[in-house]
Amino acid sequence: MDSIRIGITGATGHVGVNLVKELCKLNRSVRILIHKSTFNFNNEKISEVKGSLLDEESLLEFCKNLDVVIHLAAVISIGQESKKKVHQTNVLGTMNLVQAAKKSKVKRFIHFSTIHALVQEPIDIQMDEGKELATNSKLNYERTKALSEQWVIKQNSPSFNVISLNPTSIIGPEDHQPSLMGEFLIMAYKGKIPGIVPGGYNWVDVRDVVIATINCIEMGKPGNRYILGGSWVSIKEFIDLFFSVSDKNKKLPVIPIWLARIGIPFMGLYSMINGSKPIYTRESLSIIQSGNRKISSDKAKADLAFKPRPLNITLHDTYTWMKQHKFV
Repeated sequence: MDSIRIGITGATGHVGVNLVKELCKLNRSVRILIHKSTFNFNNEKISEVKGSLLDEESLLEFCKNLDVVIHLAAVISIGQESKKKVHQTNVLGTMNLVQAAKKSKVKRFIHFSTIHALVQEPIDIQMDEGKELATNSKLNYERTKALSEQWVIKQNSPSFNVISLNPTSIIGPEDHQPSLMGEFLIMAYKGKIPGIVPGGYNWVDVRDVVIATINCIEMGKPGNRYILGGSWVSIKEFIDLFFSVSDKNKKLPVIPIWLARIGIPFMGLYSMINGSKPIYTRESLSIIQSGNRKISSDKAKADLAFKPRPLNITLHDTYTWMKQHKFV
């Protein structure tokens, strides 16, 4: 792996920052595609190419002489972004990058998809990589990620190895932007969330996702999908656990889901007044309610040495990092 040339899109996002820093610790040189971010790694092992997933010329420059491309860039939307922007980035942008990678003779393409690209129901029956893609989902984010994954996997060939990684809800340190889940924790800590709703997620530590991604460079089997999940807990349990490792001892009231749906416009106004992101939207409430509770990552554990750590450790380390960087 020492001589493998690695390129990363979405490098300044939550997974990207953790991945780039870990690769640098391993003494690997990486090239990153930068669109608008001003985040500075301050590391001589990192080279940058300014560009966009919609700009073919910059993608060809980015992919030149690379062995592996790890595609993290995407628009994660729970209803705030326009459907056009989400589709252009997640579907058309991914296609553009794959075409550039093929022209540049990249050997391996690791595509970051999501657990939400897969059909979740029935939510109480174990879910694994055999689940069908949610190409007909009414939720724009789920549908676009499913469509892009479907197309990307079809590009797999002996000369162009394609692998899809499908993480669940990612949390953890080094969340500089911050991500939607990071923002959720920050808002809860600062008292900017009036209450929590029934339902939950499967949560996974960003550092465990990164280790599996690095292992995927050499250990991943071409044409395969790998689910990277941790443990499912309710939103209430999640927030209670976060406060138990923080310096605040508080409880948030549970809002009935029907009341949360009625209150979506008011919660949007509440977010505007408080200068925060709208966490509860029709899309996010649907995802919270419909997420599978028995997600299996056995395949990733076997092939990629994936080993998710306990959630309480993740939340402790996340809070400590947020405190150190004055997010909370």
